[in-house]
Amino acid sequence: MSLWHVDFNELYARHLCRHSQFGINVFHLAALFVVWFGVYGFVHCVVHTPWAPIAMAAAYLAVLVPNLPPRVILVQAIFLAGFVLCVLYIPALPVWACWAYLVIIPVAYKIQSWSHAWFHIEHDMTEFNKKYTKGYARFFVLLFYEVPMLLNYLAYDQKRWVA
Repeated sequence: MSLWHVDFNELYARHLCRHSQFGINVFHLAALFVVWFGVYGFVHCVVHTPWAPIAMAAAYLAVLVPNLPPRVILVQAIFLAGFVLCVLYIPALPVWACWAYLVIIPVAYKIQSWSHAWFHIEHDMTEFNKKYTKGYARFFVLLFYEVPMLLNYLAYDQKRWVA
């Protein structure tokens, strides 16, 4: 398992084992938006240049592009553009309060974790667990690819919304 060589369709199939309900995908996307907003907002607050969040989003997209289908690249790019605009145009905190951005990260992450209790349909993951074992590699692959998987589900997989 590698961050640089990901089989997006296989990773998406794994994603659907735990995230086959519309609600959990919406909750996770919202929570991840807030998590990443905390990260980007903190950087923007500290360095005070719009180029920092733009460069971060561009680098993130560049890592993803080789492994995403074109339709997911498109929706990911649109999402990132809107996200960066939110970071840049929501009034920044004063430098002495930049730490507040860091506080929202674990709070949003915990809300994302709690959503599994509300949306509890899961399918057998035995085969996926053999390949995607717990550890840093899986953590970073999911950290980078969860937003594209959620966007793929919400933008292109409407037939699963009723599940």
